[in-house]
Amino acid sequence: MPLPLRHSILISITGLTFMFATVAKAILPTSFSQAKRIAVHLYSTHPETFYCGCTIKTIEKKQIPDLASCGYEVRKQPHRAERIEWEHIVPAWAFGHQLQCWQKGGRKNCRKTSTQFKQMESDLYNLVPAVGEVNGDRSNYRFGLLPDTHDMYRQCHFKVDFKARIAEPPEEKRGQIARTYLYMADRYHMTLSPQQNKLFNVWNRQYPASTWEIKRNERIRRIQGWSNPYVHKTLAAVKPLKSTENNHSEQ
Repeated sequence: MPLPLRHSILISITGLTFMFATVAKAILPTSFSQAKRIAVHLYSTHPETFYCGCTIKTIEKKQIPDLASCGYEVRKQPHRAERIEWEHIVPAWAFGHQLQCWQKGGRKNCRKTSTQFKQMESDLYNLVPAVGEVNGDRSNYRFGLLPDTHDMYRQCHFKVDFKARIAEPPEEKRGQIARTYLYMADRYHMTLSPQQNKLFNVWNRQYPASTWEIKRNERIRRIQGWSNPYVHKTLAAVKPLKSTENNHSEQ
């Protein structure tokens, strides 16, 4: 005997809910390579590089930055500038060297022996798409201010002092950077220097979360199962960004 329509709908909804939960659990990233694949889909409705705001194009399944779209000028590495790389806002060295596994073989050993390192390396909150050259120039340098350094990539306002090992991000990205560092420090018991802790707390207050950062936080929460609480603390103070970030459709 066929079930009443109302019961059929309930069963369908229950099945879909169970299926979504199963899929969400299945795609929780457990490695950096897996996290990068998930991140590609995460940014599919917001195809824009993090630091420079370049449009990301997909050509024959390969992601490349449209440098003309953001007024980017190659500094030194043209081949690397033509590709998208997934940047750890908090570099692997910054969180890895505090672990014992790093002292016994660096990143390679940590990937083999440390569950905590693999969780930190694959955490989607810490991953953003970047122009390859910028990712390479940033290296594992700490963030700071470089008032005496000129822009190095024309309209991409990202600066690097290679001698001092300091990188200055564009102003509109400082809030998300700060919230990522504070989140990583809290969740994984990572130590920040007093100077870095002070800087990131200032940036967190000074630069509230953008609409995209809030949406991104919610999407990652659905995948990983938890939020970056520092993003939620800024919800009441959301303001639009002046960058090209809001030019892309967000679904």
